[in-house]
Amino acid sequence: MKHLYYDVVIVGAGVSGLYTALNLSRDKNILIICKEDLKTCDSMLAQGGICVLRDNDDYDSFFEDTLRAGHYENRKESVDIMISSSRELINRLLELGVRFEKNPDGSLKYTKEGAHSKPRICYHKDITGKEITETLQRHVKALPNVTIMEYTVMKDLLIENGECVGIKADTSVITSDLKSGSEEESVIYIHAKDTVLATGGIGGLYDHSTNFPSLTGDGVEIAKKHGIRMENLDYVQIHPTSLYRKKKGRNYLISESARGEGAILLNGAGERFVDELLPRDVVTEAIHKEMEKEGSSYVWLSFENVSKEIIMEHFPHIYETCLNEGYDIAKEPIPVVPAQHYFMGGIYVDSDSRTTMEHLYAVGETSCNGVHGKNRLASNSLLESMVFAQRAAAKLSAD
Repeated sequence: MKHLYYDVVIVGAGVSGLYTALNLSRDKNILIICKEDLKTCDSMLAQGGICVLRDNDDYDSFFEDTLRAGHYENRKESVDIMISSSRELINRLLELGVRFEKNPDGSLKYTKEGAHSKPRICYHKDITGKEITETLQRHVKALPNVTIMEYTVMKDLLIENGECVGIKADTSVITSDLKSGSEEESVIYIHAKDTVLATGGIGGLYDHSTNFPSLTGDGVEIAKKHGIRMENLDYVQIHPTSLYRKKKGRNYLISESARGEGAILLNGAGERFVDELLPRDVVTEAIHKEMEKEGSSYVWLSFENVSKEIIMEHFPHIYETCLNEGYDIAKEPIPVVPAQHYFMGGIYVDSDSRTTMEHLYAVGETSCNGVHGKNRLASNSLLESMVFAQRAAAKLSAD
């Protein structure tokens, strides 16, 4: 058995884990582990974008949009922190090199998604998550105080006197090809003053999900076993539009910004049956009712009101993926079906991302700071993840 020693161990290499590492003081020796490789993290899959407070006049409507989508079960302090921190975060991402779309005058271009009262979403084509994640990866990899271990799975927390002192992990994926390797040799004990759980969501537990299959709620299950406080574990968001196909595997997301740009939902008779820009849970319910009424496995999403120019400029990867499936979205509707998408509940944390166990933090989708309430407002996830990751890093750096 191998023992490793670090100041901070971060479990997960999505945007929340990466941004935590990037904001920690440089005198800390940091280890990041991820379950698969760096490319297989769910942050890569985010299409639509990241919200930002456009100006002071936008605060009240942004706040209300977030609460209304969350059925007013949001933690208001957390919502305020997220919104108030958004402009600083976007400016930081621009400094790091994230290529958000811009207008000819150099100002940020905004798009709109469901349940937003106005356009306030920054984006890069239809692969915003990939753009942000790869940018953060480049910067974190360049840090001399950070080590990254891929294909390393957290198996348990290390606890002494009721406090977290690190994790137990398994590297059997790496050692399985070694003839002399044994099961014991794949177990490592990572000792750390502070531990940050950034293990993502729970989509791998569902038959139909937009998440990678590797997201199986590991952080939540392990923390729950140790009596760490949980919150809203039944709050699971279903995304209204994933591309319907008969073959099994991860459902391909059709970004909500497509509906924000004018795409409409149709039933089998070619009739609209819902306001496409209502909150996700409302649209999902309407789709399920229509499918049940028609006895169908899907409904249709039509881009007839979206120009070919916007399709090719804003949704090139959606266009290409659908074309490979036999659908030209510029000429015909595509079949879509709701799929599990996001986990609003998780490990309870305070406004600095601290769990109820000393020296244990949680950030990103595995945590629950109350921002999203019962249903997440579109494009608040990347924002919330990084805002509260930065707060965790600030708290850790100060200790």
